Amino acid sequence: MLTDEVKRYLLRLARRSLEASVNNAAFPLPEDSPQAAREHRGCFVTLTMAGELRGCIGYIEPIRPLFQAAMENARNAALADPRFPGVLPEELPEIKIELSVLSQPTLLEYKNPADLLKKIEPQVDGIILQSGPHQATFLPQVWEQLPDRVQFLEHLSRKAGMARDGWKTSIVKRYRAEHFSE
Repeated sequence: MLTDEVKRYLLRLARRSLEASVNNAAFPLPEDSPQAAREHRGCFVTLTMAGELRGCIGYIEPIRPLFQAAMENARNAALADPRFPGVLPEELPEIKIELSVLSQPTLLEYKNPADLLKKIEPQVDGIILQSGPHQATFLPQVWEQLPDRVQFLEHLSRKAGMARDGWKTSIVKRYRAEHFSE
């Protein structure tokens, strides 16, 4: 669990990175990050505007220090999410930032589709599906829109570019996320 101080710090960094990126200005890496912000963690940044998704990019695996992941993912969510045009400077006051800091994903072993459905915890688990070159994830927050386990997994299969029932034969990993917003 991150302290409120570290959460505020990460949100400030994400906001500064977002604003600098959208305004094409430089924003150097900070030199005095709290210890918890220097740990390598998976991290997603979600941007919303008027309650609607405006961009979401992240790292599932802990490949960067958390402070750096928050900054990079804020920039990428604003400018590189292929589902949306880049955020414009005039949109910045309306953009809300949410960070999701992930636990290390773990393999979820299951015997059959029914067993998998029993093992998944809605509202708690983030899920990664992988089958050959196809992979996708849904953060735990997605359960709010897709509370049914089967529908959740079918939508995730489609997101990964698989058939709707691709989840039944996929490698499945789960993780937890601590999410917080401005």
